[in-house]
Amino acid sequence: MADLLRVVLADDEPLGRLGLRQLIARHPDLDVVGEAFDGHDAVAVVEDTRPDLLLLDVQMPELDGFGVIARLAAPPPTIFVTAHDSFAVRAFETHALDYLLKPVGEQRFDAAVARLRRALADHRAVELGRRMADLVAAVGARPVAPRERLVARLGDRSTVIAVAEIDWIEAQDYCAAVHVGDAVHVVRHSLAALETELDPARFVRIHRGALVNLARIRALHHGAGELLVVLHSGARLPVSRRRREALERLLGSAG
Repeated sequence: MADLLRVVLADDEPLGRLGLRQLIARHPDLDVVGEAFDGHDAVAVVEDTRPDLLLLDVQMPELDGFGVIARLAAPPPTIFVTAHDSFAVRAFETHALDYLLKPVGEQRFDAAVARLRRALADHRAVELGRRMADLVAAVGARPVAPRERLVARLGDRSTVIAVAEIDWIEAQDYCAAVHVGDAVHVVRHSLAALETELDPARFVRIHRGALVNLARIRALHHGAGELLVVLHSGARLPVSRRRREALERLLGSAG
């Protein structure tokens, strides 16, 4: 069954409210949740019930239909119901959903309700889209857990590499060579991509072509204006000038 649409009737004439109730009774998804007898009462009932639809007479004592709309901070979709067609332009200037002339016929009322259903469906679609966009943005902004494994594929064989066991990673065009002891595995990730996916507290770029696992560094060798990283595997890798300070700072904090 479709969701019930909550309706408030606001008309100072009992016969007018009765006629609207009879029209509403033909629609199982419409549920009258409140009635109002004048403008002030209409404002109170709408604020109390928060309906999906307000059927509102224009001419009422104390406060007319336009006054009701002006008093409401967030008016619900509104169909004006009146015996006079002279208010039609003003009604649509308030962004009314429809404007029905008394006596209201079944066909005309059904058309107005169909318009309400379309308007609500459009609103829900927009709201769902907004929420999905918000969700995507939130997921995109959420920090992603660093990689703990890489997969190297060679023909029909795949090798799973524990990130903690990697000594260093070397750029190879759009791929990367992962050095683990004496073994070298090629993975289909660029070095730039891996730099964003690995834990920056564990892996550091020492020059444009190499990422090094800080835990695998055994020593730093200074000489002739050059800095070399010496790994536990015995590999010796140069450090570019602009990356020396960052590397030494990380090694100092790691120690």
